Amino acid sequence: MREIEAFVDSVYQNVGGNRKEIQELKAEMKSHLLEAVHELKTEGKSEQEAIEIAIERFGGEKEMRSVVGQLFKAQKTFAKWVLYTAIAFLLIPTLIFSIVMPIEKSKLDQSNQVASQILNSLGDNEGIPTQLETDIQEIVQSSGRITGISIYDHEKLFSSTNEDVEPIYSFREKGLFNIWNNIGFLTYNGYGESNNTWHVSIESKSYEGTAIILLLVGIVVYWTLFTIWATINAYHHRRLNVGWVIAFALLNVVGYSIYFLVGKIRGVTNENVH
Repeated sequence: MREIEAFVDSVYQNVGGNRKEIQELKAEMKSHLLEAVHELKTEGKSEQEAIEIAIERFGGEKEMRSVVGQLFKAQKTFAKWVLYTAIAFLLIPTLIFSIVMPIEKSKLDQSNQVASQILNSLGDNEGIPTQLETDIQEIVQSSGRITGISIYDHEKLFSSTNEDVEPIYSFREKGLFNIWNNIGFLTYNGYGESNNTWHVSIESKSYEGTAIILLLVGIVVYWTLFTIWATINAYHHRRLNVGWVIAFALLNVVGYSIYFLVGKIRGVTNENVH
């Protein structure tokens, strides 16, 4: 029936997407309309009347065209946002990680220099000069990173079986425990340096752990969302199966690249056959 075919073609005429998927949907719509026409004719309607009633019951040309267009647009928009969100979850934590880690490395080098300076000031002296204690306090109070410095007797610290060796001198910044600690954004790293007599331990703020956690979380979220996006695409192309889902989940971009290449090869083969 030409009128049925013309109606179906008009509904999908401006719809963009996979050709095979559109052809299958058109065939399904045509089948439903023909069934409706057949039922109406058995009720005594003429063929022309049956066609007009079937199309009207289906929603009419303008309404169906609008519904189908919106449906395909929504599917495409959803798939795109899934992909964009996946990429954002990969790039943003990666950028943060690449910025934070060099900064943390630079600050660690500063801690090394401070420890070396304190050891040089101590030398092999048996006691800690008062001026050095004052200098240590100034370092902790003025530094935005160093939160505490402790000096131990090297021999007692490394040869004693007592795990709770007290420092000979220690100075720590007050008010370390704040909201950033409680929610896990800020951790404290310890760094130590020794000579034959003394061991200097420096405690400092660090965002390295947070950067690593953000990167790992970002990769996991990206991996999951990319798998969902690839699965949606495979479904729209009518090529979805368990094997491809496993390939997307395990191999990610590599798995989707294989899926894409296989589709290209099949497309070329089909064109050659026809």
